[in-house]
Amino acid sequence: MKTFLDRLKIYAIGFGIGMIFVFFFFQNRGCSWLPDNRVKNSILDRIIVVQSDIDKELSAKGITHSTIISLLNDGDVDFSKSKKDGESKIYMVSKDNIKLFFTLPNESFISEVRLANVPVKSIKNSSRGNGKLIHFPKDDELVFADTTKLVSCQQQAFGMIENRKILKSLKKNGVIDFEKSDFNVKPKAIQYLFFNDVKGRKIGATAVWYKNKISIDQFDLPFETDCQ
Repeated sequence: MKTFLDRLKIYAIGFGIGMIFVFFFFQNRGCSWLPDNRVKNSILDRIIVVQSDIDKELSAKGITHSTIISLLNDGDVDFSKSKKDGESKIYMVSKDNIKLFFTLPNESFISEVRLANVPVKSIKNSSRGNGKLIHFPKDDELVFADTTKLVSCQQQAFGMIENRKILKSLKKNGVIDFEKSDFNVKPKAIQYLFFNDVKGRKIGATAVWYKNKISIDQFDLPFETDCQ
């Protein structure tokens, strides 16, 4: 019996030390089952965007795009000041003196960054202007264009048959047009994106979030084609 109790004590001590390491040393480094990290991973699994006017406000406060991503990696989620219920959720993430809101619109592939200078109930997704795409999930096959004859013809016309080239261009100079996007439509939110083709021409794309992919079902080209 004494031997068993000794072993139990050793196990309890080891378990306790392990829990200390998990919660105090590694809580922001891969423990995805912790509530904070589950929320932050949900945000980082989307394209993070900053509306142009908000971007200027953030810049004036010295908050860079790198700061935003660092906040998501190392910051804390304030659940008491977040909107946790409903279809579209909004979470406050803070670190040191920086506090930002991140939207999670329902059935959408974006998360929008907002200053936490108003109550969460006042936060809505932008409906005007453009937004910069500042972070992408780690997926080289993130973009999937419809394989219909029309869409394939359009891709050939602007020189990007490979979907990876579209993703590369989105990362380099892509923006979301909030006025042409609709986050309330069912069953999927509609996002309207712009990116440059191989000749620097601006290509428009209507996209939805489908099976963790940006699914493009239509391109708008700034030139005439024979595609039908």
